[in-house]
Amino acid sequence: MRRWDRETWVLALIAACVSVAAFLFYFQHRCILLYGDAVAHINIARRVFDSRTPGLLQLGTVWLPLPHLLMIPFLLSASLWRTGVGGSIPSLLAYVLGTLGVYRLVRGALSFQSEPKIDARLAGWLAALTYGANPNLIYLQTTAMTESLYLCLFIWAVVFCHEWIQSIRTADFRVQASASRSLAKCGLCLAGAELTRYDGWFAGMAVVGAAFLMAMREGRISFRGDSKRLRRDLRNLLLITAAAPAFWLAYNGIIYRNPLEFANGPYSARAIEQKTATPGFPPHPGSHHLQAAAQYFVKSAEFNLAEGQLQKLWVTLAVLGTLLTLVLDARLASLLLLWIPFPFYVLSIVYGGVPLFIPSWWPFSYYNVRYGIQLLPAATVFVTLAIYFLATLARPIQSKIALVVAGLTIVLGSYAWIWRTQPVCFREAWINSRTRLALESQLADNLRRLPPDSSILMYLGDHVGALQDAGIPLRRVINEGNHRTWKQPSDPEGLWERALADPCRYADYVVGRVGDPVWRAVQQQTLQPIAQIEVAGQPPATIYRTSRAGR
Repeated sequence: MRRWDRETWVLALIAACVSVAAFLFYFQHRCILLYGDAVAHINIARRVFDSRTPGLLQLGTVWLPLPHLLMIPFLLSASLWRTGVGGSIPSLLAYVLGTLGVYRLVRGALSFQSEPKIDARLAGWLAALTYGANPNLIYLQTTAMTESLYLCLFIWAVVFCHEWIQSIRTADFRVQASASRSLAKCGLCLAGAELTRYDGWFAGMAVVGAAFLMAMREGRISFRGDSKRLRRDLRNLLLITAAAPAFWLAYNGIIYRNPLEFANGPYSARAIEQKTATPGFPPHPGSHHLQAAAQYFVKSAEFNLAEGQLQKLWVTLAVLGTLLTLVLDARLASLLLLWIPFPFYVLSIVYGGVPLFIPSWWPFSYYNVRYGIQLLPAATVFVTLAIYFLATLARPIQSKIALVVAGLTIVLGSYAWIWRTQPVCFREAWINSRTRLALESQLADNLRRLPPDSSILMYLGDHVGALQDAGIPLRRVINEGNHRTWKQPSDPEGLWERALADPCRYADYVVGRVGDPVWRAVQQQTLQPIAQIEVAGQPPATIYRTSRAGR
């Protein structure tokens, strides 16, 4: 089967048009920087080369480095940095490739090593439509968030893993020779996913385990076997997949003196959970409660798939498709890997300090609702397979056509309803960004008035978007990234620490927000406030002038 035929190119063109059109719409409405995390991702990438202390160590910890590295070439342009466009470009490309991956996965699974028949091709198109037309994914791919990139890498890892499993089942030597390439590509996609989101670490273990189990099941490998090619391929898969987490653990160990700095350091999800917890109350729904965590995550997935009563229908069809796959065609069992996000996120909510709030359940707010988008590939594929198998079992041609039409109606009707009420990921970003954007906008207006050659002391962990909006290069700002992190817990020679101890010596102006490290340091100094910004729902921010500015 030709991998890149005319239909694939047509789908790529359609997906690219949808991606660009959505980006232009949200960009014109100033909505691509609503997520605070998107702004942070862009500026982490930017400070690698635009900083008082530039270099790869500016990538920091907690967030994995691949998304930031991919953004860097596009953020060299000051215009693409200020507007956020440079951070969106990798997401746009990943959306197109992810849509193609879903199409190839479904079409190839239903017609492996043969020219795809009309039913397999239609199933591929239905799956691609279900994935690519999802309104929440369409919004997320216009931003610098990591979901689009991770889903692309995860989908293609499953594509190559499935093709490898199908290849080792055949006696055709040429097919077996191509299996090595498929498994190597699977490993590279997994490594990319592992350097994008921590979901990838769990997915890597699951896929590698599935590959070894499948090889054992097929009788091609055992402790006494002699299949050198297969052993070599599996060894390479294990090494490639293990390399990414090993690199990140080593990076954290060398730089921060703690290999698990990203998991238990001061900026980790667990540390944030402890800071925001209210004594006597659970920190968030599902904490140390497996059933509640599963319910909240499934509900977030439902919100990403549909609104209202149609949510349950999606879950029902996805479960039905999974059961029909196992009963009617066990060769497709490797597609069950698409359900990997479910146990990962449930365990993260229960034990990892990861909160998830949904608008219909306590505490009736929006926080990390977008995590449910991780089940979109599984829902896409198994809803499609449910319709495919039911149509196969139907006798009259009219019944087959009716089932396909019903499937299209469910998908298009669900998505039309989402567009009518606004995608939940967009609502989450909009609701949570209003006070932050108001503060950053006023702060940016004041920062623009400062002399263009002045230096600023400011903590960037909260409102770096104000500098981006004002177009102030990060190299003018002394921030928490300007110290030798490998000298933790203190660096007496670090620029950040010296500036906090004596702002007048190192900075012309100081920006402090109540509660942040700069504000606490300023309380020990006598500085002249020149502007104060107060926005409801945000701690006040104050701009101070130092004696250095006077000189």
